[in-house]
Amino acid sequence: PSPTPPPPASPPPPARTVYQWSQLAYDVTGDGTRPEMRLAESSWVWQRSALSVDGVRYAHGVTVHGRSSVTIDLNRSCSSYDALVGVDDLAMKLGKVHFSVYADGVRLWNSGAVEGGDPAVPVHVDVSGRETVRLVAEPHGPFDSAVPADWAQSRFTCA
Repeated sequence: PSPTPPPPASPPPPARTVYQWSQLAYDVTGDGTRPEMRLAESSWVWQRSALSVDGVRYAHGVTVHGRSSVTIDLNRSCSSYDALVGVDDLAMKLGKVHFSVYADGVRLWNSGAVEGGDPAVPVHVDVSGRETVRLVAEPHGPFDSAVPADWAQSRFTCA
């Protein structure tokens, strides 16, 4: 008998592209082919090339106020959102903030209370099949609204 031919090789998985939040455009200036922030539905953001939480420096990230909400349209198939969240060292160990990640209106992750001087909390959220992600920081008390809150190493992994 003749040997059975090997099964055809499966195609390689699609290449992954990582989009750093610190480099995303707003929807009014973007082209709709990659993740973009919605200008009309987003709080103030400071897209930074360096920041620090609990004395640890991070190469990139986004700083927001202790009360903020930023909506990001993914505009393509994405698999995950990752970051390290915490109160920026600019707050001099003051303030307490809660971080949440929503996708298509459903909360998928919450940090609990993160205080100034605490180490950054890792975030990993599966956003497969989702169209929008909303990144929210909520103050713990009335004076925490202005605390600089960081989404360090913040990035979306997409196809």
